[in-house]
Amino acid sequence: MAASAPDQVDAPLPDALTGHWVDTRAPSAVRPYLKLARIERPIGWWLLLLPCWWAAGLAAIAAGKPFPDPWHCLLFFVGAIVMRAAGSTFNDIVDRKLDAQVARTRGRPLPSGQVTTRQAAAFMIALSLVGLLVLLQFNRFTIMLGIASLGIVAIYPYMKRITNMPQFVLGLAFSWGGLIGWSAAFGRLDPPAYLIYAAAIVWTIGYDTIYAMQDIEDDVIAGIKSSARYFGSWTREAVALCFALAAVLAGLATWSAGGGLIAWIGLAAFAAHLGWQVSRLNGAPPQLALRLFRSNRNAGLLLAAGFALDALVRAGF
Repeated sequence: MAASAPDQVDAPLPDALTGHWVDTRAPSAVRPYLKLARIERPIGWWLLLLPCWWAAGLAAIAAGKPFPDPWHCLLFFVGAIVMRAAGSTFNDIVDRKLDAQVARTRGRPLPSGQVTTRQAAAFMIALSLVGLLVLLQFNRFTIMLGIASLGIVAIYPYMKRITNMPQFVLGLAFSWGGLIGWSAAFGRLDPPAYLIYAAAIVWTIGYDTIYAMQDIEDDVIAGIKSSARYFGSWTREAVALCFALAAVLAGLATWSAGGGLIAWIGLAAFAAHLGWQVSRLNGAPPQLALRLFRSNRNAGLLLAAGFALDALVRAGF
């Protein structure tokens, strides 16, 4: 491991959960790798996982099954944690020089010298192999679909250098589970899958714009592009539009899959949560922006629960 001061290894990162076991109990030797994997920031894998569960719930409704396939949902859970870790490590390798210029990210393992680039790359490869093992548990169509997502994952870290909307590319990658969750059940893609994928994309643009509000001043200095910088004084309205589109597209997916009353109640709860976020957004300081961003886990779980419960009730359980 690259030489680093003990306080760099031990210090929690600004957007990490307070008192997380990674910062309090994990051995110092492995702590930088756990931070590369964002283990102490679980919101990322939740946001990667939720579109998988949305699509799995819709698939259960469409197939008349009482619940999403439990084995698939477990695989999605493991895969989301592992592939978010691999993607974050790759992102940190590419962004290590930019991260050193931003207050929120300069304490990360690579810019602070806690690990070398070679060590981070080896860690990323190991994580990717575990992700491949998870992917191989699905049908052939889903395996190929999962592999196809790697191109988007590979280009995402470079987008903040060349486009004002890197959040759109992040949405393409983070929402891929909306396709995977459906194809795992049917071995093909149908309109509900495309619609829930589109809903997840605009949802991602909205919540990641909130996240980017934390770094606007440092991003200007470092030359990093983001939707929060691009929208400027219209950020609240832009997020509101993204969230409204997410609700509408999720509604179309619900209708297309044949969702019933409980699915629509779940969608209404999801939309209400998004509206609550927008109501708090105007002039939000960085800590509030982070809390609102994290709250999207709860918003997504409301929708996932609505779909799963609707499948259960409609199947007569």
